[in-house]
Amino acid sequence: MSGADFAARDGVALVTGGSGGLGAEICRLLAERGSDVVLTYRSNSDAAEAVSEQVRRHGRDAQAHALDLTDADATAALLESVGSVHTLVHAAGPHIPQLHLSRVPPAQFAAAVNGEAVAAFNVVSAALPALREAGGSIVAVTTAATRRYPVRDGLSAAPKAAVEQLVRAIAAEEGRFGIRANCVGPGMLTDGMAQRLIAAGDLDEQALAITRRNIALRRFGSARDIAEAVCFLASDRAGFISGQLLDVDGGYGI
Repeated sequence: MSGADFAARDGVALVTGGSGGLGAEICRLLAERGSDVVLTYRSNSDAAEAVSEQVRRHGRDAQAHALDLTDADATAALLESVGSVHTLVHAAGPHIPQLHLSRVPPAQFAAAVNGEAVAAFNVVSAALPALREAGGSIVAVTTAATRRYPVRDGLSAAPKAAVEQLVRAIAAEEGRFGIRANCVGPGMLTDGMAQRLIAAGDLDEQALAITRRNIALRRFGSARDIAEAVCFLASDRAGFISGQLLDVDGGYGI
């Protein structure tokens, strides 16, 4: 039963980027489905504490920790302190500007790879001992842009493609320990992504209209849509699913 997917699990779900729009919704739904939650955040302590309080309202324990995922030692130390982990959800990632790759300096691209792919490796590597013990699950939130590329999204899509390959490699190598690993690729969302791109001046109303026409359902999704996919893949209902990418994009990739 989905309402109690995680109630019988020992340990916690660790959600990186738990103070962000997607991460926060994932934390809330994990709590609704019966999991205690440890979330990490980069700098927004107020948002992290607000999410923690929402988790507690569902009768679950919550902890929030400031963490720079590019710091491998700090990431390993946090995972050691957390202890038992049944699910790792990697939902962290900086806001990435929309730029043609011809305008991206090598140093900026390197920083994007470090902030996305290296950060993902650091937390996955640190979590493996606990996940092996629990027979746990990894779900990485990436992007639908790795399946159908939107122009000017290379600074985000290329590093996230590396994350997806990392997850596939973990699925192949760690399945013998009972670990499953999958990705969820968000398409355009009403909360979070679209708002950030509009605020940053990367998209105007005309561009948004064009984007809607490229989506089979002719509408944007929501953070809840992504959280539902993440929690399904993390649950025992997806117990024979590993190494997969589930795009939640309204049919954008068709």
